[in-house]
Amino acid sequence: MTQYADILTEKKNRHAIIQLNRPEKMNALSHNLRAEVFDALKSFEDDADVKVIIIRGSGRAFSAGYDLSGISQVEDERDYVDRRSGLPNVGPIHPGQGQWPQHLLSGYWQIWELTKPVISQVHGYCLAGGTELATMCDLMFIAEDAIIGYPPVRAMTSVDILYHPWQMHQKKVRELLYTGDSLTGLEAVDVGWANRAVPVDKLCETTEKFAERIANIDGPMLTMTKRQVNRTYEIMGIRTALAAGADIQALSAVRPEGGEFGKIAREKGLKAALDWRDGPFNDYGTAPKDSPRPNAATWE
Repeated sequence: MTQYADILTEKKNRHAIIQLNRPEKMNALSHNLRAEVFDALKSFEDDADVKVIIIRGSGRAFSAGYDLSGISQVEDERDYVDRRSGLPNVGPIHPGQGQWPQHLLSGYWQIWELTKPVISQVHGYCLAGGTELATMCDLMFIAEDAIIGYPPVRAMTSVDILYHPWQMHQKKVRELLYTGDSLTGLEAVDVGWANRAVPVDKLCETTEKFAERIANIDGPMLTMTKRQVNRTYEIMGIRTALAAGADIQALSAVRPEGGEFGKIAREKGLKAALDWRDGPFNDYGTAPKDSPRPNAATWE
């Protein structure tokens, strides 16, 4: 099997595992990591012995989101969004301003178009871009105490991929996107965002057992069933809706206040920018250590 730098891969029985492996960075989604994920997905798609694919993370998180380590080195946060180099080849090319969300969509449609079901196995933090990867999978199994949310809507840009209305009730969509608040794994299941929540020490076993349960169905049948479901949502407009959301995300990046987060990151560092963004909400890394939910909404 291919040796990767930022992911691990494994075949077990009739399913395969792609494991994000930058634990020291909480599996931040660098360009290289994402390129390796797409490469591994294609490899397992071509493997007749693999019926189901699981994506999970090493260390204490599924993923804390896209890698922002370079944001303090550019003159303007909007330049960081629109002039990234070394983007993974995901098929369609979207050069110039506004390329980022359309580039992401081109990548995640590959998961959508795979003939095989893909399950995200979520534990710990699953934030921002991490939620996009997890949500664009066919199924999501999550630890009960996982923290899942999209805090960039507080100060950076609107969401890159507006999957929320396809996962949960309109009122909950507005609550989460108007505040950037997070949910626990149990709450994510309650609102329809995830399939099942289990204790974290049972998560691997539960996810892999369900993958093998799916694998009892013959491959061509799984392909046809996935295609049926996909086409139904496409008729309902999911592709057009996500593309429109990406266009609006690009506009949100160039609003008058769009560069403030990057300015603070350049002048004071990324942690200071994150504290500025999340401090008023008293959650994520800014919550008191004795908070019963130190990384979820604490306003109640």
